[in-house]
Amino acid sequence: MSKEKKEIPRIIGKYTSGKKGPLLFVTGGVHGNEPSGVQALERVFAELEKSKTEIEGTIIGVAGNKAALNQNKRFLEEDLNRTWTEENIQQKKKETHEQREMWEIIEVLEQHPESDFTKRYFLDCHTTSSPSLPYISVQEVNDNDEWAHKFPTYIVRGFSDMVYGCIDHYLSRTGLTGFVLEAGQHTDKTSVENHEGVIWLALKEACKLDLTKISCYPDCVNNFAKKNAPEQKTFELVHRHGLEDSDKFEMLPGFENFQQIKKGELLAIQNGKLIKSEWNARIFMPLYQTQGNDGFFVVEKVD
Repeated sequence: MSKEKKEIPRIIGKYTSGKKGPLLFVTGGVHGNEPSGVQALERVFAELEKSKTEIEGTIIGVAGNKAALNQNKRFLEEDLNRTWTEENIQQKKKETHEQREMWEIIEVLEQHPESDFTKRYFLDCHTTSSPSLPYISVQEVNDNDEWAHKFPTYIVRGFSDMVYGCIDHYLSRTGLTGFVLEAGQHTDKTSVENHEGVIWLALKEACKLDLTKISCYPDCVNNFAKKNAPEQKTFELVHRHGLEDSDKFEMLPGFENFQQIKKGELLAIQNGKLIKSEWNARIFMPLYQTQGNDGFFVVEKVD
């Protein structure tokens, strides 16, 4: 008899030592074909319960698109990482499956109000369809950028300014400090390592966790910080190649995140037309999956 797949709950875990401090609000699986953030959270909560380590404040792990996660689909009706618009929030829209999931996540956050914590941080865990070094995507509001630079990896500014309706955009305008961690390719085992490592580092920085008190240390941190993460560099988004639902788009094979591209280089074919680079820069998030409305982005390194 085949073993039934375990349904992923909304609350993956919650842990506190009862000490006053910040909230660390971690989301995984906002895209249902990106399970590594959920898997990393399960590891972290199992270890916290085992080690009974003291922290200041509270960490809560929340599943994003629950139904899509349980079906291993990016989304069911619309991209949950495009629904967090001011219009949808103001009008309390619950028309699509993803909008209803959005409101369930907001309800969890509202159960942890700003008044109960010294500060509220967020970490949104994602992965990419093409092979990639781990990187942070940060919106330059609040003290997000300063916070992001405490973590040892590539940092990309401006994604949720160019792509509207992302969860990090909502959390930032609600007053939380944080970023998105894109940990690597969807099914790469190092993606889980990278998400876990960043969660542990966020617990150290935000909640004063002594990493030496957890039994998986140092491997569960160093797999990311020492082994997988590139030396910290900062990039800014300079172009988005957006797609309509009716477009037939095919990225040329072999492009990896942050790969250097040259002006005139052939990147993709869209509706039978050749798409060539207009930049000497780096390709970012090339689309190698059937769902998605972003063909690729272009980033440039900044000081």
